[in-house]
Amino acid sequence: MTTLRLPPGPTTPPLIQAVYGLTRPRRGVHRRRDRYGDAFTMNSPVFGRSLMISDAAEIRQLFQTDPAIADNVEPNLGRVLGRGSLFALGGDEHRRQRKLLVPPFHGRRLAAYEQIMERETLREFDSWPQDREFATMPSMMRITLNIILRAVFGAEGAEFDELRELLPRWVKLGSQLALLPVPTVDWGRWSPWGRFHIMRRRYDAIIERLIAKAERDGDLDDREDILALMLQARYDDGSPMSHRDIADQLLTLLTAGHETTATTLAWAVERLRRHPDVLRALSSGDDKKLREATIVEVQRTRPVIDTVGRKIRADGFRLGRWTLPKGMTVLVSIALIHEDGTLFPDPLRFDPYRFVDAKPDLYQWIPFGGGTRRCLGAAFANMEMNVVLRTLLREFELVPTAAPDEAWHSRGIASAPGKGGLAVVRRRVSTPAAQATATAVAR
Repeated sequence: MTTLRLPPGPTTPPLIQAVYGLTRPRRGVHRRRDRYGDAFTMNSPVFGRSLMISDAAEIRQLFQTDPAIADNVEPNLGRVLGRGSLFALGGDEHRRQRKLLVPPFHGRRLAAYEQIMERETLREFDSWPQDREFATMPSMMRITLNIILRAVFGAEGAEFDELRELLPRWVKLGSQLALLPVPTVDWGRWSPWGRFHIMRRRYDAIIERLIAKAERDGDLDDREDILALMLQARYDDGSPMSHRDIADQLLTLLTAGHETTATTLAWAVERLRRHPDVLRALSSGDDKKLREATIVEVQRTRPVIDTVGRKIRADGFRLGRWTLPKGMTVLVSIALIHEDGTLFPDPLRFDPYRFVDAKPDLYQWIPFGGGTRRCLGAAFANMEMNVVLRTLLREFELVPTAAPDEAWHSRGIASAPGKGGLAVVRRRVSTPAAQATATAVAR
């Protein structure tokens, strides 16, 4: 018999723990840390008995553990993204799909998307009001969605318009349903899951049209979008991706690069307005290192996703101080490790300069998860945020504020600024470079 060793945790009924975790995710995890330490057990209807960890060494060990022993947490986003999504896959099938999808997110391919990112950003900024407060979150959502539709889906014309109307509603509903039980009866449009499935069928039909158009035009070699690359990709045995898997992976990339990226950009606005010294330094010139460090620090201090996890596949697995049973879920608290003062001195202080000359340790700074399941689109998302922030600071003066920090607001999967990342902006005097860019956008 294996002798289990687990830390203590709350003993309230699972349903109460789940409601508290969903409605007060940050307050709950901090209170449990204060009471039980940097690791504690929980019990919920979603994951059952689980271990929450925030110790750096234990997180590193978990992320480096062979997927045969600690693999994909269940349930996960695969239940809303589809069976072919990277979120749903595990083991060899996950490695097989991931290998196929890595090339578009590196090197020349990644650089090819920068012009699309700036063009869509400028289009949206053209509608921004001046000298009055407004929430930036809706704008950031439109920017990141348009970028994904063009750079990833390769959508234009009617398909672009249909997806732009459909996907925000689908993402919002899916994020609310992701961790809820799937009903055994489909009540159609009279139930949330029924409406979700209706939207999914409409989405699949649009993707089939995009695929048919791409194959009919026969210009895949000349296209840079990721849909075209998926249609050309081949597994080791020479077989292509199925249309269903392509549709699922497009949704996976949308999830990785749309709402979470937009939310982080809204948090960036919220943080910079309350730190005028950093804002002044960023606005005084094109300091790429400081801008990239600012994005890293926003993700550290305002992580959009609360947790990532693994499911233990072997009995008696030793994780640091603990001995775990087969089937147990291990959750990693992103918020708690990001606020660990031994890793990040004065952790509650917003200080991008801590990352100007030091890249973050990817087992301690984990807004994209870690190990073999780290977000495939992390480089795409960081480039996207860099381009949007660079363009914002070049085109506008962002007015500082002495208002209190915006509260955290749970959107289901993501946590956003409670007031939407309020901003007051003033258009900068147009420069020759800005005029040239605007002309290119108009074309």
